[in-house]
Amino acid sequence: MKKNEMMSMGKSYLRGVLTAVTPLLAIQSTDPKAYFFAVVAGVIAPAIRAIDKNDPAFGFIADAVESEAKKISATKKVAKKAVK
Repeated sequence: MKKNEMMSMGKSYLRGVLTAVTPLLAIQSTDPKAYFFAVVAGVIAPAIRAIDKNDPAFGFIADAVESEAKKISATKKVAKKAVK
């Protein structure tokens, strides 16, 4: 996995956890068990997304899209050189 993919996944997990923990902070909860379950709940959605091989961001489709984008980029570079 590339560094930018790892950063993207890490940000996804962080967003999930922050979304789950924020309501507990808002009500000033001091129950550690509630925070534990909020963190677990925040990690579940990104984890399911990472496991899904057909997800356009992290699955097989993402790899296919990336390779096609590289092909298009390379084609445009060759076309620009030919025009000059």
